[in-house]
Amino acid sequence: MTTTPVAASGTFTIGDLTVNRLGFGSMQLTGPGVWGDPKDPDEAVRVLRRAVELGVNFIDTADSYGPVVAEQLIKKALAPYADDIVIATKAGLTRQGPNVWTPVGRPAYLRQQAELSLRNLGVEQIGLFQLHRIDPEVPLEDQVGELAKLQQEGKIRHIGLSEVSVEDVEAASKVATIATVQNLYNLANRSAEKLLDHAEAHGIGFIPWFPLATGELSKEGSPLASIAADKGASPSQLALAWLLRRSPVMLPIPGTSSVAHLEDNLAAAALQLTDEEYAALEAAV
Repeated sequence: MTTTPVAASGTFTIGDLTVNRLGFGSMQLTGPGVWGDPKDPDEAVRVLRRAVELGVNFIDTADSYGPVVAEQLIKKALAPYADDIVIATKAGLTRQGPNVWTPVGRPAYLRQQAELSLRNLGVEQIGLFQLHRIDPEVPLEDQVGELAKLQQEGKIRHIGLSEVSVEDVEAASKVATIATVQNLYNLANRSAEKLLDHAEAHGIGFIPWFPLATGELSKEGSPLASIAADKGASPSQLALAWLLRRSPVMLPIPGTSSVAHLEDNLAAAALQLTDEEYAALEAAV
C-alpha cells in the first residue's frame, strides 16, 4: 500500500468505508456566495486531483454547492474514481441565489436530489449521503426515513446528518443508523462539544465544517502564532492538527480553491503537537 502525506492523519471507518481522517471540502470550488462557477475552473480541477495525489480519499460536497457545480467538478476531475475514494454529498438545502439557503426536507425532494447526485457525481452508489438541514416543516422521521429507503435500495451506502443536536441524532437513530454528523466546529468555536462527545461515545464520525476559523487566535503574540513560529508551521496547520488530536472520530475537511493553500493545509496531517502545545491551544479560547 502506497504511503501518502495525508495517511499520517490516521484513518476512520464510516460504517464499512475506511478513509484517511484529513479530507477535503468542496464548497470553496464554486463562485462567490457558493453560487455559480469558480473563477478558475481549471485550478479547481487541479486542486481536486492534487488532493487525491496527496492521499485525500474523503471528499465532502453537496447538491447545493453551486448548485450542482461542485459535484460536476468532482466528476470531471476524478471519475472514474479510485476504489478507495469516498464521496460524501448532501441534500436538503435549496438555493435561490448567492448566500441564500432554504431547507426543504420533503421525501420526494430528497429522493430527487439523491438521484441527481448519482448522475452529477457519476457514481452508482453514494458513499455517504447527508441530510444537509432538518426541515422544521417535515417530521424528522419522514426525512431520515426516505434516506433509509434509498439506503435499502442500494443508492446510498451510509447516512449522515448536518447541523444537529444530540437529541436530533438520538431521534434519527431510531429510524436509521447514523454514520456521521457534520456541525460547525473549530479551535475558536466549540459550541458543538456535546455533540462531538456523543459522536465519539457511539463511534459516529464527526465532520467539522469551517475548521480553519483562526481569526483573532492567530494575531501576533497569540499562543497560536507563537507555537506556529516555534514549529515552523502555519496557524491553519496548527488548527487542523489540534482538531485531529481532539478526537479519533474527527474528520476535518478544509477547503480551498488554490493548490498552494491545499498543500499547506494537508501538511497538517504530519504535524504532531506536544501535550503542552495542545493544552495551550485549547486554553487560548
